[in-house]
This record gives sequence, structure tokens and C-alpha cells, in this order.
Amino acid sequence: MDPAEQAGPVAAALLERLGIASAESPLLEVALAHRSFAFERKGAPNNERLEFLGDAVLGLVITNLIFRSFPELAEGDLAKLRSSTVNMAVLADAARSVGLGDELLLGKGEELSGGRDKDSILADAFEAVLGALYLDCGLEQTAPVIERLFSAHIHELVDQGVVRDFKTSLQEQSVQQVGAMPEYRVSSTGPDHDKRFEADVYLNGGFMGTGTGRSKKQAEQAAAKEALAGLAELAAPGDAGTPGSRGNPPGPAEGGGRPHDRAGRGPGRPECPAGNPPSRRPSRVRRAAVRP
Repeated sequence: MDPAEQAGPVAAALLERLGIASAESPLLEVALAHRSFAFERKGAPNNERLEFLGDAVLGLVITNLIFRSFPELAEGDLAKLRSSTVNMAVLADAARSVGLGDELLLGKGEELSGGRDKDSILADAFEAVLGALYLDCGLEQTAPVIERLFSAHIHELVDQGVVRDFKTSLQEQSVQQVGAMPEYRVSSTGPDHDKRFEADVYLNGGFMGTGTGRSKKQAEQAAAKEALAGLAELAAPGDAGTPGSRGNPPGPAEGGGRPHDRAGRGPGRPECPAGNPPSRRPSRVRRAAVRP
């Protein structure tokens, strides 16, 4: 008999969706048992102890993952990223992604009140499942499950500026190095329920970066991140185009070059057909006057 079948058909199906179908996990059935289910069965075991253990396992794996993935982040930023990952809403979404709600063992009252899709119940059961996997399969099989379910979300948080606000950083660096504020121009495509946004950021009219995302904020953060990298290159020692002082900003100033436009045509904004001047969306950040 396959080891997964020893844990019962429900546990076997869940193990398969988690990517460890060949593993044995006798405790998985207990991990699925909500306290309302156990109460109706006169003291049967519930998943609360396994939830306690799973919370610690999850915290360890997530901490190790972000520590290895982002060596440039300081301790405070690492802690912020972890807290934005290990929370009830995110855990509930992870539980839904593997169909955990369908496998829960609930009491009649909790079943009737929609308990299979409650964030709190899903998040607790997900941690309990991780606790069961850790005891039955070991960390070497449990850790890859957690990393696979959370890695993309963690990187998305970083790209969105949850840990570091790239727009604020770009604004500070632009004022310090150039004496001007960045300007964002945002466009969108797609239907209302599935829009995609693209943001371009300019400094003194010169293109500095672009970014895309599912929201304006995400697109602008991505554009600001790219612009920061470009601004750092311009400020590098010995760079002929260094905007190292407020009196030498990128732009049409005499003797100074403006950053290239998006199409690579050199100084200036992208060309457009006659009679169709480039649209200028209202700037999200008021541009400051460049000091002489």
C-alpha cells in the first residue's frame, strides 16, 4: 500500500496537492480537525497543538528564506517583510491555494456559518498542517512546501515597496543630487477587473525608468526602483554625466546632458506624430524648481 494511503484518502489528496504525495503523515487528519468538530465528538483531538508547532516551523522557514534571498536588507526591513508574510490573510490565501477548506473537519454550527472559507480557521489549519508535516516528514520535506507557496509573494512585496518605499527614496535622492522632483506618467490597459498599469518616471523631462504592476502604486514603485539604479550610476565617481550638484541637473542646462528617452533617441522626449503632442497626465509629485 502507498504510504500516503495509510493516512486516509483525504490526507492523501492533500499531500499530493502539497507536492509530497509519497510521504506518510498520520497526523494530517488531526491537523484538519477544528475544535468545533472535536467538541461534538466528546473530547476528540483537535488541531490547536499542531497549530502552535506549525507557527514556529513557518516562522523559521520564512525567516531563513528572506535572510538568504535579500542579503542587502537590514534587520528592521527583514522583520517588516516577515510580518507582512506571516499573517492571517496571507496564510488563508495559501490554504485556499491548496484546497485546504474542502478538507477541514468542522462541527455542524461552524459548517453552517461558512467556516470553510473563514480566514481565521483556514490560517490556523494551515499552520496545523505544517506542524503535522514537520513531525511526520521532517523539515527537509516541509521547508520546500513553504518556500514554494510563499516565495513569489515575498518577492512581490519587495517589488511593491512594502519593505523599502522606492518612491520616497527616489524623491529624496533626486532632490539631493539634482534639485528636482521626479514626475510619474501612468497608463493602463485591460478590462476593469484585470487592469495592468505601466508607469514611467522622468527627472527634468528626461526618462529615468519604467515599471508595470496590477495597481498604479505597484507600477510607480517598480519605476522608481529602476530610476534609483540609474541615478546611482549617474552619481558614480568619474561619470561624465554625474548630476553631483544641484547646479548640474540632467536636462537642457548648458554643458549637461539629459538622460535618454525611452526609445533611445538621445536627449528629449519620445517623438510623436504631428498634431498629436504627447499627453501629460497630472503629476503625482509636484516638481520642484531646479536651483541654478
